[in-house]
Amino acid sequence: MRIIRDYRYVEAQDRGASAAIGNFDGVHVGHRAVIDMARSTMPDAPLGVMTFEPHPRQYFAPDAPPFRLMGREARASRLAKIGVERLYELPFNSALAALTPEQFAARVISNGLGLRHVVVGADFCFGKGRAGTVTDLQAFGQKLGFGVTVAELVEGPGGRVSSTSIRAALSEGRPRDAAAQLGHWHRIEGEVIGGEQRGRELGYPTANMSIDGLHPPRHGVYAVLVDVVDGPHRGTYQGAASIGVRPMFGENQANLETFLFDFQGDLYGATLSVALVDFLRPEEKFDGLEALIAQMAQDCAQARRILEAL
Repeated sequence: MRIIRDYRYVEAQDRGASAAIGNFDGVHVGHRAVIDMARSTMPDAPLGVMTFEPHPRQYFAPDAPPFRLMGREARASRLAKIGVERLYELPFNSALAALTPEQFAARVISNGLGLRHVVVGADFCFGKGRAGTVTDLQAFGQKLGFGVTVAELVEGPGGRVSSTSIRAALSEGRPRDAAAQLGHWHRIEGEVIGGEQRGRELGYPTANMSIDGLHPPRHGVYAVLVDVVDGPHRGTYQGAASIGVRPMFGENQANLETFLFDFQGDLYGATLSVALVDFLRPEEKFDGLEALIAQMAQDCAQARRILEAL
């Protein structure tokens, strides 16, 4: 997959794509439907996705609580896995935000990226003040020479599929419900960072990862599947993970700590992709280390049973 980050400088090979447009946070089944429509509408064209970095919501409300389901690297990885050939990851800045709907259609979609066809969701808005509608986009496309398809919003068993409802499921400790809307396990991806090594001292060495900038799932313990993406231990493992602030030790910076079953080795600096499968219990503070260790043993046993049944 080729990544293009400036619509003003686009090589000939990256023009002429059929592209889905949106933020694609989580790349859920609704997003997949839009992307699949871009694929099927013009199968002879490169399959593209146009998205924005940072997320416009981050740009306009930088101090709001973290809400993203995945970072830019995880999103790019997921899009590549489903066959996207061109990722137009445009910087969302004051210049882009100031474009009127017609300017966005002409300067970005038509002249800049040279897209042949675009697919958007029925609720898509664009341009300064989100003033442009799908009807406007269709009119601009007819004028400027690119096709426009509007995809209907996807309904799941619990209602409309959306990043908002997925966040709600994760906040309530319902990772399987989130996965049903995502079409895949919800994953937290990132580099293993140094910790206090308390897990090693307790007999449960963990790989520590930051969740800064991401929507925090419910704090507690999970059964997880883990992909070690790079390094000498690359592969897929089962494990148990804790998301939270470690109340036993008086800390308050939330992170993700993952214990890989039947694993020995050094993961510092490796990139992990941790899939949340089942919520086991809330985070809690124990009377002492012996009680904590006993509970960790129970957590791991329960997680093994769940994962072996997948």
